[in-house]
Amino acid sequence: MLDRYFKLAEHQTTVRRELLGGLTTFMTMAYIVVVNPQILAQAGIPAEGVVFATCIASAAASLVMGLYANYPIAMAPGMSLNAYFTYSVCIGMNIPWRTALGVVFFSGVLFVLLTVTRVREQIVNGIPDCLKHSTAAGIGLFIAFVGLRNAKLVVANPATFVSIGTLSHPEVQTACLGIVLTLVLMARKVNGAILLGILGTTLVGFARGIAHWPSALVSMPHASSTFLQLDLRGALHLGLLEIIFAFLFVDLFDNVGTLVGVCEQAGFVKNGQIPRVGRVLLADGVGTIFGSLTGTSTVTSYIESAAGIAVGARTGLSNVFVAGLFLVAVFFSPVAVAIPGFATAPALILVGALMTQSIARVDWSEFTEAFPAFLTMLAMPLTFSIATGLSLGVIAYSIVKVAAGKYRDVSIVLWILTILFVLRYVYLAAA
Repeated sequence: MLDRYFKLAEHQTTVRRELLGGLTTFMTMAYIVVVNPQILAQAGIPAEGVVFATCIASAAASLVMGLYANYPIAMAPGMSLNAYFTYSVCIGMNIPWRTALGVVFFSGVLFVLLTVTRVREQIVNGIPDCLKHSTAAGIGLFIAFVGLRNAKLVVANPATFVSIGTLSHPEVQTACLGIVLTLVLMARKVNGAILLGILGTTLVGFARGIAHWPSALVSMPHASSTFLQLDLRGALHLGLLEIIFAFLFVDLFDNVGTLVGVCEQAGFVKNGQIPRVGRVLLADGVGTIFGSLTGTSTVTSYIESAAGIAVGARTGLSNVFVAGLFLVAVFFSPVAVAIPGFATAPALILVGALMTQSIARVDWSEFTEAFPAFLTMLAMPLTFSIATGLSLGVIAYSIVKVAAGKYRDVSIVLWILTILFVLRYVYLAAA
């Protein structure tokens, strides 16, 4: 039954491989169960309720992605979007968190409408191949940079912006040990090498006293403080339309960049297009609506899904396992969050290395293809934003194609995106 529904044989995978992929993906993104409540609590939302909302919304969206779209791309509240929700909307604009949740709800409704009308599908399919390839590589560099930061191998430096961390630090040493362990396992082609690397690094952290065993095995969810607490009437206020557009814009292109990059890595892109992309894009709209009802910010696809894909996940069955683990985390959140950041860092670094192989598919001898690809790939880690990297790549593509007299290579969709991106930067400069 599973083989027929998820087409396991067609995708050359097995239930065991999908389970390993789902478990690996969940472990690399389990931090969201703790980090999201910490951020949203600063907006005044009860943290206990956000834990419940994070797990339930992530499970619901991941389940839609797995069962309806049949892709191994996990969903959860986006990190950049929860920061925008808290610091820009609630704190910066003094908007009550219940009203802000209402804004998230309406942005989710717009996501669904844009998906049903195939607007978002046209955007995804309209991105040139060179930008698809470079987006995958850029996300690889991005998540590798995140991994290096989590391992404290790369730290801030006022003189040089970034520099190498203190190698005498126990967390840095343990992360390096984890990288070596995972490298050896991957080189020996051990099944589940990345997952074993995470577990091994975590155990070393426990032994060295730099990570702590779970404070408890079970914790009961507290749903009532955030469930159905959104203020829809307040969100309809005219002045909040700008915020709805901001949520829509950031998530739209952040999600598109992640989808393109992860699908490119997994080999899902066929003839320059992602099959069933309409179903894929529906998942974050449904997840965002569900998240606003339960009490969390916008839900989007996660680049950590690349870790599960790297160990063999190829179908939505992997996402079903991820959804199940998020539901379990509602009651076992202390266990889920006991995995320290330095333990998942090696997985992110090595998966990032695997994703960069797509740059070989860019035609580097053609300048009008090479430069937009280069800019996209470079901007993602340096601006710490997938959406920014993709937007700069699109603008550069249109400019360089017109300059070279190849304006016919720029589609109508790409012209519209270019104009929207330029207007966005003009608005940001004037703000």
